[in-house]
Amino acid sequence: MSTTQDTERASEVLGSLRASIDNIDAALVHMLAERFRCTKAVGELKAAHDLPPADPAREKLQIERLRRLAADANLDPDFAEKFLNFIVKEVIRHHEAIAADRGKTDY
Repeated sequence: MSTTQDTERASEVLGSLRASIDNIDAALVHMLAERFRCTKAVGELKAAHDLPPADPAREKLQIERLRRLAADANLDPDFAEKFLNFIVKEVIRHHEAIAADRGKTDY
């Protein structure tokens, strides 16, 4: 059975871990915001040059690359792929909206 001292120490460690998780979450949000700032510029460029919103060949390469990175980092590659697919789907939606705003809806 744990003592009061053990419980207090566990609470301190838990608080420290949660503070680190909160910092990581904040960093992730800022990194995603920067990523979407860049992909918005890509969408503008694609729309200006009548390029399609999606690039399946690039997406395939990115998935392969991310799966390797995930495996090297001891992160489940399937999870990493699902995460990237979620982001790419949102990016394509943004690119389609940009193209539609420019009157290029024939994709």
